[in-house]
Amino acid sequence: MADLRPALFLDRDGVINVDKGYVSRIEDFEWIDGAVETIAAFNKRGWFVFVTTNQSGIARNYYTEADMQVLHEWMQSELAKAGAHIDRIYYCPYHEAGENPAYRKDSYDRKPKPGMLLHAMSDFPVKRELSFMIGDKEADMQAARAAGVAGFLFSGGNLAQFAEWTLASFEEGNRG
Repeated sequence: MADLRPALFLDRDGVINVDKGYVSRIEDFEWIDGAVETIAAFNKRGWFVFVTTNQSGIARNYYTEADMQVLHEWMQSELAKAGAHIDRIYYCPYHEAGENPAYRKDSYDRKPKPGMLLHAMSDFPVKRELSFMIGDKEADMQAARAAGVAGFLFSGGNLAQFAEWTLASFEEGNRG
């Protein structure tokens, strides 16, 4: 069995990028200050870095999964320029009120449910008790708790400063 490693779970819109509402195009994507540095720093520590993001814009017919994949591939290429990477981006395209019938359903992967986090912990050798999530909504915190990891609410500013403070606080016993 592979050695267990801690994981940093990040929401996307509002944590990694400025939330402009249903961001699906490269030209609309704007990194949050410190986001690239945060991912690089946790990569260097040997942590897994995962993104768990609700993408109901797909269910609402605002954009397609292919559009989102193009954006996520671009994000990874931009991170690579800084020597950083996201180990996997988990997304939930479903919404119970979606316009697109193929995506109109309740899903265990849609936060506040923990499905995406649990998938990551099943797909990778994650040390759950040393892992935490940074999100910008209460649904992120609920998903983290339901998955058995600490959750910390990011309300803006520099993500690198927040993540370093969060890590120090977490190491001192704060579990969100």
